[in-house]
Amino acid sequence: MSKSKARVIRALQDAGIETEIVELKEAKTAQMAADGVGCEVDQIAKSIIFRGEESGEAILFLTAGGKQVDAAKASALAGEALGKADATLIRAQTGFAIGGVAPVGHVNPIRAFLDPRLLDFDVIWAAAGTPHHVFALKSTALQPLTGAQVSDFTA
Repeated sequence: MSKSKARVIRALQDAGIETEIVELKEAKTAQMAADGVGCEVDQIAKSIIFRGEESGEAILFLTAGGKQVDAAKASALAGEALGKADATLIRAQTGFAIGGVAPVGHVNPIRAFLDPRLLDFDVIWAAAGTPHHVFALKSTALQPLTGAQVSDFTA
């Protein structure tokens, strides 16, 4: 088992969340992940990470699968201009590789924002630390689990 996936499992267990990790054949997009688990695309919680232009820190936007982050809204929430986060920053901040960034189990704390669209569903799915693994959880558990601020930042 990968260290990343093990960190996610440990974080979920520590939070008292029991779930099964599902391996997908292919999940390069939110739609592929949704098709793989049999849910709506917006039930996939994408972990979109930007780099704060002034702070240099990674900032996480947990976004419904069919939505896109609106750069102006996201920058306003973050309080600084946002740029592209490279693989090195993402790995250093979260401990995950691009494509497998989970909402939990990060190696360092991260400031996070949560798309309210995800709360429209009873169950949502998120990456489990690898590009091929996902887990389900009650949508109402995501905010307390991540400490993310529920905010409108999508286009």
